[in-house]
Amino acid sequence: QDGPQRKKRKSEVGEVDKQLDILAIGTAVGSILLYSTVKGELQSKLDGGHDSRVNCVRWHQDNCCLYSCSDDKHIVEWNTQTCKVKCKWKGDNSSVTCLCISPDGKMLLSAGRTIKLWDLETKEVYRHFTGHATSVSSLMFTTVKPMNESKPFDGITGLYFLSGAIHDRLLSVWYIRSDRKEKNAVMSFTVTDEPTFVDLTVSEVKEEPVKLAVVCRDGQLHLFEHILNGYCKKPLTSNCTIQIATPGNDGDSTPKPVPILAAAFCTDKQSLLLVYGNTLQPIIEKVSLNTSESHICLVRDIQKVLSLKTDAALTKVKTPVVNLDTKVLVPGIPGHSTAVKTPASGKEKKKNKRKPGETEESIEERLGALDIDVSKVKTPGGLPQTDSFAVLLVQGLESNDAEILNKVLNTRKENIVKNTVARMPIHAVIPLLHELTKRLQGNPYSASLMVRWLKSVFTLHASYLSTLPDLIPQLGMLYQLMESRVKTLQKLSRLHGRLFILVTQVAASQTVQDVPEVNQTAKLVYEDDSSEEEGSDDEMIADKDSDENWDEDEEKEEQSDEQDMTVEKEINGDSDLEPENESEEE
Repeated sequence: QDGPQRKKRKSEVGEVDKQLDILAIGTAVGSILLYSTVKGELQSKLDGGHDSRVNCVRWHQDNCCLYSCSDDKHIVEWNTQTCKVKCKWKGDNSSVTCLCISPDGKMLLSAGRTIKLWDLETKEVYRHFTGHATSVSSLMFTTVKPMNESKPFDGITGLYFLSGAIHDRLLSVWYIRSDRKEKNAVMSFTVTDEPTFVDLTVSEVKEEPVKLAVVCRDGQLHLFEHILNGYCKKPLTSNCTIQIATPGNDGDSTPKPVPILAAAFCTDKQSLLLVYGNTLQPIIEKVSLNTSESHICLVRDIQKVLSLKTDAALTKVKTPVVNLDTKVLVPGIPGHSTAVKTPASGKEKKKNKRKPGETEESIEERLGALDIDVSKVKTPGGLPQTDSFAVLLVQGLESNDAEILNKVLNTRKENIVKNTVARMPIHAVIPLLHELTKRLQGNPYSASLMVRWLKSVFTLHASYLSTLPDLIPQLGMLYQLMESRVKTLQKLSRLHGRLFILVTQVAASQTVQDVPEVNQTAKLVYEDDSSEEEGSDDEMIADKDSDENWDEDEEKEEQSDEQDMTVEKEINGDSDLEPENESEEE
């Protein structure tokens, strides 16, 4: 470097030191937060670079420069002093998940599924690598100098780097060649589960092996030690596996595994920092490496260290135990004290008050003295409450007690069924389903009650049931039972419809028959005639047109005038009628 540049560096030393305590945090919304660990506060926020979730953030050797990648397929170079985007370019056709800067700071590795090596000056792809079938989760260089020292070193050719991906049990090692021919991995390390945390010691000399610590999702730590010297066909297994377990002394005789969360090599490369236990309260421990044994199990009692227990008696008022010598000061004037009665001495006095001849008070009398309703305290003879239903159900399932199960499962109230299913533990869900399946095959009345329980179980515990790998054989009988019942539903509904029509027709015909006959005879007949002498009621009811009636009239009214007769006949319209015609008319 020439003189002016060196001067410029010296003037920036103060600013660079200030930057060392800054932590860059990528967020799900696309912004990056710069947090000062010394001040304990947010220093600045980088916005406008990404539209989607930030997957990886890497500081450049020049501390003012920061690189980030995102689900929006882009890589962004930031200037942290101005908090602005320096450069932004498309890194992949899918989301970019991981970044790594080369030891000399001139190259950048980026990975989605495929891995690309970028020239940071021109922002062009220098090399392509095959990568993994899933998204890459870790990228890091394993060497600083090339193993073949005869050729001149350009800063990148001849270096090895390591990559790991999610759901992939192989960590791949890649070699950067001078030509573009070889794109595949030169060697791989195999582990028991998906790697969640990877750390390594960088090889600086040709003969120095690379030490690799891989923490897997199953909580185990695998240690590898290998000299990188070209192509290796077979995947390499770990030299040593480290696990942590509890001693299993107190109460439970079986030791339980303690998951390892992370591991990192110390600066001496001979010891290791282990992080294990709970993510809320992790325990960090320094362990010296002993790779002569292939498997190490460390026994650690984390129950004594981790005291994440909720205090159940927070609501209860606790009386402090006070000695007789203790002086309690009342707030206000200094020196003023109040007399404190110790709870122990009070109990003794009460005990001494009862005389030998007296009988002891019953619990009911004592509760009465405390103004507590005795009827509420006594256990009701009816059904238990909702919270105890869940306990009863679990007890009945575990002991296979038909009486308890009948008492719980024969309830008809929807809210009790829902609350019971919601409060029951998850391990009792499958036994409950088996019991319900058994009862569904029996009485149709009980089956209608069981369907309510089934509905509640499937709605409230659907997420748990979907995680079970053997769910299909477990619910096979229930499914077949439902299928067979549903098959007959269509036929039954048709039969129900026909029967309904028949029943309604029969009922309608019966109602018609039951109706009493209406008397058709007229109760009153009104005749408009102008005769002077009105006949009797029998005469009005009798036939007007009969000849016999007329003869009777003539006999009764012999004394009446002939003129009146003719008038009457004319009025009745019978004057011109012959006897033969009259009979026909009748």
